[in-house]
Order: sequence, then structure tokens, then C-alpha cells
Amino acid sequence: MSILAHLLDALAAEGAAALIMLVEVEGSSPRDAGARMVARPSGGFQGTIGGGALEWSAIEDARRALARGRGVSETRTMLLGPDLGQCCGGRVRLTIETFDKRDIEALTARFASESNDATPLLLFGAGHVGRALVLALAPLPFRIRWIDAREGAFPAAVPANAMPVHALEPAAEIDAAPEGAFMLVMTHSHSLDLDIVSRALAARRFAFVGLIGSETKRARFESRMRAMGLPQPHIDALICPIGAPLLRDKSPAVIAAATATQLLQAREGVQ
Repeated sequence: MSILAHLLDALAAEGAAALIMLVEVEGSSPRDAGARMVARPSGGFQGTIGGGALEWSAIEDARRALARGRGVSETRTMLLGPDLGQCCGGRVRLTIETFDKRDIEALTARFASESNDATPLLLFGAGHVGRALVLALAPLPFRIRWIDAREGAFPAAVPANAMPVHALEPAAEIDAAPEGAFMLVMTHSHSLDLDIVSRALAARRFAFVGLIGSETKRARFESRMRAMGLPQPHIDALICPIGAPLLRDKSPAVIAAATATQLLQAREGVQ
């Protein structure tokens, strides 16, 4: 879930919430400036500004601010070593903002631009790995269009950054995808996988095209795509297997975690 989703959820459930944000970092710190978390009146919290004594102290300050009620932003400056006893030798400045239900409309407008910063991702397939991957990507900067041809394939509840799409012709979704979008293919059908992947590679509009499967599956797909007349440089852009193929554990959650890391690296341009 996004920070906005956590804020809105807290406001709906408890009537108030605090937003803690690192606004300035000097020297060594567990998180960079811009890290945020939400604190609830009940003591719950989501997100992180780095853990440890810094986070615990900030949460306590946020609870006190919530007890005083909705108000203006408060600022704290902390030296991580002298003030908090943390090994990091940096200095941080953080803000604590408190909200109630009167702020919902303003918060929605304030954070609307953040959805535009998320990387669009087309995810084809709502099987076990697809479901695990959507959960793994829930707190991450991706805007997921989750596509499956099967009736009833999606779970009853999905994260806020994912939109389930029941499409009888899933490959047709490729034409409407934005330039530079990411794509992952893991449907119930190898022939459908091949159709989607070949169309995506031929389009040359996607920044990442990933396919679940083994080296054997990749070799078979490469052979078929060459027979279709797809140029080898187009085929070479395919990422398959996805995730960390050397890991022995092939459970959906492990594949999802490895693939989420791979997507983040691609998003940041890390090889």
C-alpha cells in the first residue's frame, strides 16, 4: 500500500493519523530524506524511517502529537549517535504532521502526483506466483495492471496499487500500454505466454519484458520466435528466467521476492 492508502485507512479506522517524514539527512543514516511512515493513535504504524531508536522515538513523538489533536507540522532534529545511541553518525531532521477526517480530500490531492511517479507494470497471470508478486509489490513504486483471461481468477481483495483486469484477449492489452512500461508474463498457458511475449518484444516499447520459466522454456520460445521472423536483438531483450534462477527454493513467495528485487534494480538502472 502507498503512504496515502495507509493514511486514508488509518483515518477511516481510527479518525486520526500522523505522518512522519525524514526531510533532511546529513552523514550516515538508515534511510534517505523522503522516507515516511504513518503512526496511528492505537499505536500501530506502517512504513519505516529506518528502524531502531530513531524510529521508536519518532513514533512516541507522533503519539504525543496525536493526543494533542490535529495541528500544524512539528519538526525534530536528532543526532543519531549522541542523542539516540545509534551507530550511524549522521544528523536527521524529521517532521510530524497530524490529520483527521477533515483532511481526506486535501491528502488525496496532495499525494495524487505520487501515482504518476510509479512505474507502470503489466502483469499477465493471476496464479500462485502472480498473487504472491502483487503482494510483494504492494508497498513498492509500481502501478500494476493485473491481467487474466479466466473468470474468477483474482482474489477478493487486492492492494491499492494493483488493478485487476479480466480480459478475454490478454495480448490486446499490449497496444494500450504506455511507452517504457514493464511487463511480466506468467499465465496458465504456454501458448498465451508466447503470444504475449512475442508481441511485446516486437513492439519494442517496453523497458522490461520478463517471462516466468526455465532455461528450457526460454530456448523453446526463442526457437519459435525466430521461426516467426522476430529479429534476434528483439529476442535477446527477453528476461527469462525471472527472479533469481539459482535459488533452490521455487515457492511462489520466494520467486516473488526475487522478482520484486529484479524489478527495482531495473527501475533504478542497476545491472
